[in-house]
Amino acid sequence: METLRTGGEILIDALKIHGADFIFGVPGESYLPVLDALHESELRFIVNRQEGGAAFMAEAYGKLTGKPGICFATRGPGATNASIGVHTAFQDSTPLILFVGQVGSEFIEREAFQEIDYRRMFGQMTKWVAQIDQTERIPEYVARAFQIATSGRPGPVVLALPEDSLANKVSVNDTKAYRPVQAAPSQNQKKELEDRLSNSQRPIILLGGANWNSQACRQIADFAERHDLPLACAFRFQDLVSNSHPNYIGDVGIGINPKLAERIKHADLILAIGPRLGEITTSGYTLLEAPCPKQSLIHVHTDALELGRVYQADLMINSGMSELCDAINDMNVTVSPLWQTQLQQAKNELREWQKEPLLFKQEKAPLNLWRIVQTIQVLCPTNTIITNGAGNYATWAHRYFLYGGFRTQLAPTAGAMGYSVPAAVAAKMVAPERTVICFSGDGEFLMNGQELATAVQYRIGILIIVFNNSMYGTIRMHQEREFPGRISGTQLRNPDFSALARAYGGFGEVVEKTEQFPAALQRSLEFTRQHKLPALIELRYDGNLITPGATLEQIRQNAERR
Repeated sequence: METLRTGGEILIDALKIHGADFIFGVPGESYLPVLDALHESELRFIVNRQEGGAAFMAEAYGKLTGKPGICFATRGPGATNASIGVHTAFQDSTPLILFVGQVGSEFIEREAFQEIDYRRMFGQMTKWVAQIDQTERIPEYVARAFQIATSGRPGPVVLALPEDSLANKVSVNDTKAYRPVQAAPSQNQKKELEDRLSNSQRPIILLGGANWNSQACRQIADFAERHDLPLACAFRFQDLVSNSHPNYIGDVGIGINPKLAERIKHADLILAIGPRLGEITTSGYTLLEAPCPKQSLIHVHTDALELGRVYQADLMINSGMSELCDAINDMNVTVSPLWQTQLQQAKNELREWQKEPLLFKQEKAPLNLWRIVQTIQVLCPTNTIITNGAGNYATWAHRYFLYGGFRTQLAPTAGAMGYSVPAAVAAKMVAPERTVICFSGDGEFLMNGQELATAVQYRIGILIIVFNNSMYGTIRMHQEREFPGRISGTQLRNPDFSALARAYGGFGEVVEKTEQFPAALQRSLEFTRQHKLPALIELRYDGNLITPGATLEQIRQNAERR
């Protein structure tokens, strides 16, 4: 006798076959059969308070695990809210699948209630957008979605679900579980890479991009150490190698160490493994000249279409990261005696770059943000996960925190605000045994701070540190540089963030002086461990201290002298 299942049941069964464990979303009437199928399923449906938060959680899940993060959103407004997470997943090369409710097939193309053509809406920011109009084809579409999201350059997929496709009952066979596919370097490419590296005098390895795992990270770190090769990491991929590793020389992106920038410009070989070599990684396409860099360039990327897109490299290799690292593991590279000296010079430059800024001594600031980061470094485990969104506050984690290795950093290369809190919640769900700390700006926090409710509902013990300077700091900094003294649209009047955390059911306190922070940190971490609930520390500080290198007043004065 044939077994009939609703489209909703077929979809949930397909997700289980492909290894899904968490689903993030906001319930909607457009996918009620899916919600019904979840009623007796072992899959965990995490109910969010806004679809933007749900999509960010799914994106963070994809970053942390390498498996597609799964998000459900209802039609129309739900889909538009979730689009920020889709865009972030696209620019960050993160596997994600967004399932969106759709009007019934009989109402298509009538501008029915909340109807959107998702192919047109999401077309530019996904790897694939489709609509499942036939219930029988749900297993096929879902298998393809997982395959596309994880193969080659990972990224987001959107599947629209018409109401009748989910409600219909049919008999259909399930598929096998997906298996990601990656290219690998040829023997000729491996030999040419070996020769070019052996003949170089000032090489630098630049790591970045997606498709990494812990083994590949260890392999490339060991390879660099064996050959005295300096390792740099692209913007917000600093956790691809432990920042305490003897060959790590810093990050390449926004706020790059000027001496590292010069070192890259004067290198004779750049071995770029994984990064897209986009605007941020290349400092506006200045570290490497486009389209033909002065440096010899070997570019390895998971997507063949990314190779040669901006830069015509001397050697272009389409390969997954594990496949590349396996290939070079036994490579016989001739080590130049200059490499070790150059490595030590670069390490010394990094140590100088990460020293306490003179700014705090000059300004006699009561709250020293550099010391805040150092305290976290000392009191928290090496495998602590740090999340952040966009904003100048992130500089303190970005420049001064030493990430402990693979997947200790979750941050959007797309520069999306509102990412930090949802990412922290998702990280703690995936890795409940690890300490998770969220760095959030005051403006950034209020974009998705409502997910504190999600953390309380599911007893997620994260620590949120809110940097409160009562302004949209990054934009204010740009204002002072371009239009000195003409403040417009960047002032903020904030709530008591610590009281807000307590209102949600968590722990909250305020820190205004450096010496208050260690005890506050210990109390907060103990609360998260003991109660499995979120804690929040609000740092109130002078907004004039906008960057480690210059105050707002100094930026304004410099602009006025131009």
